[in-house]
Amino acid sequence: MIKAVVFDFDGLILDTESVWFECYQEVLRGYKMELALEQFAPSIGTHGTEFLDYIDLTLKQPGISVEIDKAVSLLHQQKMEHLEARAGVKEYLEEAQQLGLNIGLATSSNRAWIERFLTRLGLVDYFQVIRTSDDVTRVKPDPELYTQVVTAMGIAPAEALAFEDSLNGLTAAKAAGLRCTIVPNPVTSFLPFEHNDLRLVSMTDMTLSEILDRMNESTPKG
Repeated sequence: MIKAVVFDFDGLILDTESVWFECYQEVLRGYKMELALEQFAPSIGTHGTEFLDYIDLTLKQPGISVEIDKAVSLLHQQKMEHLEARAGVKEYLEEAQQLGLNIGLATSSNRAWIERFLTRLGLVDYFQVIRTSDDVTRVKPDPELYTQVVTAMGIAPAEALAFEDSLNGLTAAKAAGLRCTIVPNPVTSFLPFEHNDLRLVSMTDMTLSEILDRMNESTPKG
């Protein structure tokens, strides 16, 4: 039986990923570089230098990505000021609370980043367990974030259901032994999601209770 739900943050609760993509596209056009979604997508849901290395290589200017990243971060900050939670997020959190489920959050972002937005959105108090990049050695697709969350909750991984929007997040959740529902955002919808337990277009497609009933009637997929 599912005893807990664990949410990703970026792209799932708040669609920061689409905004990042738009910001990189806008800034890179100033450098005469067109960015395709397929080139950006592998960086979604994790942290690393591969995408910045790709920019340096494409522009043939070693280190130029640092300057670009600063410009993108400033633009992103401006666009994020009035961004609202994705449809259905608050309803799922409220329903999980009413059902007496443990509620966790597992994110590759740092704590200061996510708490800033969770507080503004009025969502921070729903979460009993939060694990961020500050708490682990390796972020997603490594399973460490999810392993820490379920361990802190004192439950078995198979008793928790993750909600993710990215391939890196799905990989992390399944590697940790959780079941996983995918709710892609516009920049992740084309990714090759495999081995998920359920895929939704939006969290308004089904109630949380309906999802839990389906999960509790089925065996976890590998």
